[in-house]
Amino acid sequence: MVALFAPGAFLLLPYMHADKLSSLAQLMDRAHSDTLSFPTTVNTALRLQQALGDPDCHAADIHRLLLSEPALSARAVAMANSVMYAHGHVQAVTSVRAAADRLGQRNLLSLATAAVIYQLKSGIRDAALRARAAQLWSHSVHVAALAHEIAGTVTHTDADTAMFAGIVHEVAGLFVLAEADRTPGLYQQVEGQLPAALEIIGRALMRQLGVPTQVADAINALPGASVLMPPEGLRDTLLLAKALAPVASPLPQLPSTTSERLRHYLDSDPTLYEMRNNPSAEAKALIAVLLS
Repeated sequence: MVALFAPGAFLLLPYMHADKLSSLAQLMDRAHSDTLSFPTTVNTALRLQQALGDPDCHAADIHRLLLSEPALSARAVAMANSVMYAHGHVQAVTSVRAAADRLGQRNLLSLATAAVIYQLKSGIRDAALRARAAQLWSHSVHVAALAHEIAGTVTHTDADTAMFAGIVHEVAGLFVLAEADRTPGLYQQVEGQLPAALEIIGRALMRQLGVPTQVADAINALPGASVLMPPEGLRDTLLLAKALAPVASPLPQLPSTTSERLRHYLDSDPTLYEMRNNPSAEAKALIAVLLS
């Protein structure tokens, strides 16, 4: 039997209707060949995301692209004025240019990437798939906010990188839900093989988004992984954030690797306990901006 999701494989699953089988096989082939494409509705946000990832891109081009995406411009101004980034600043920013200057290119990249992923969710018409996508995006946003705080206080890794990783770590799931909206029956067929499918699709999408290797490696290592004791690095930061997130992922998960030791650690560590039960003003502000 041909291996599941091998390049070019015609997945030999019993009783699967041929057209659905072909749709799933084509999706996996596109992932293997790096020919996955985002919907045209995300083109402006995707161009901005790619421009921000280019160190040679001029500030004027970034401002122009940012202004062409009104919702993203509003989020940039809101984030620049949030308690996370406005501390020490007496005057609120009122322009996109001033917001971009305050946030810096890395945080604008996180916002632009969030816009690409958010718009995947926004285009879904099927009610059940749209509900899953909304929950998955909410989970990602809470993970991003928690990861930013955990990185700074627990795992001592770069907080902005952790926030970006939280935003992008479920992009494959949202992409699959968007694809399933255009291909009736696809989600039901891929659901039983979702972890394997998401790994392949996620790798392809992160390459397309220019996600740094360090971040992609941490995300790819999440399925089935256990948190080290004491936690360290970006992968453990994401695992802790996912364990603490008040909104769970709606997608089928691999068997839980949360040990009794980890549960005790989450409950007994005062810093993590406070993050879970009393989110900081910074975390609340970031969640509000990304969910708006």
